[in-house]
Amino acid sequence: MQITNTILMIRPVNFRMNEQTAVNNYFQERPDITNAEINKRAQQEFDAFVEKLRAHGVNMIVVDDKVETDTPDSIFPNNWVSFHSNGTVCVYPMFAENRRKERREDIFEILEENGFQINDVMDYTSAEEEGVFLEGTGSILKDRVNQKAYCALSERAHEELFIEFCEDFDCFPVIFTANQTVDGERLPIYHTNVMMAMAETFVVICLDTIDDKKERKNVVEQIKKDGKEIISITEEQMYQFAGNMLQVIGANDQRYMVMSTAAYKSLRPDQIAAIEKHCPILHSPLDTIETCGGGSARCMMAEVFLPMSS
Repeated sequence: MQITNTILMIRPVNFRMNEQTAVNNYFQERPDITNAEINKRAQQEFDAFVEKLRAHGVNMIVVDDKVETDTPDSIFPNNWVSFHSNGTVCVYPMFAENRRKERREDIFEILEENGFQINDVMDYTSAEEEGVFLEGTGSILKDRVNQKAYCALSERAHEELFIEFCEDFDCFPVIFTANQTVDGERLPIYHTNVMMAMAETFVVICLDTIDDKKERKNVVEQIKKDGKEIISITEEQMYQFAGNMLQVIGANDQRYMVMSTAAYKSLRPDQIAAIEKHCPILHSPLDTIETCGGGSARCMMAEVFLPMSS
């Protein structure tokens, strides 16, 4: 399956702008309010988002962050962990030191209590000692059905470790660099899932970020080869998190494309129609989370593909 109906989310308790990630996440901004107010607003946005998904029949497993670890980005669990259909859990090396504290084994126990089976843990975190990083499904976009993995290289996604991941999971690697303009300079986008979203029958992608024409052509060919429709977005829309979407399964096997309200509002009517040809859209306001965290709807959702215990 490309998509799932079970999503793990971490409810924030210390959400704020993380200085350690801001060095290469150019989507982050500091608002003129206290950290306590930032966290309160983020919790309200988080709760409304979870409620909306639950109302549409998505199975939501929500775990509270721990106050004592002081992890401002815990709301984005998809960067440190991924859960696979063969019962493997993957744990990833993180660029920011204070994000490494987000990794929690008790979450695996909570999933097992919810009836999921974990057979194996694949731990790549020792790569941190070499300064090598690969931040989960932020860095890796898997086409699970066609056994491909797409990765935009950056300080948070190193090529050698991505290739190792592809060998471990028997995936064909599609590697490229995606850039954004920062103070007149083209610099790598920190995560692949900000400029690209992989659904069952279509892909939302900002091709304008792939400056190398050969790389862009290769990405387009790989997507088209698998019969998926390409829905292009602009860089301006990407800055509104229009690339940071996730397709999920709700009640009665209904598919939904989930995004923030800012992302939705940035889309043109023809782009909305192109998505809705495949499935309805669900959107919820995530303004505080997007501004301070530099991530959006997709980053908040860790998909659970684990098998159920017999």
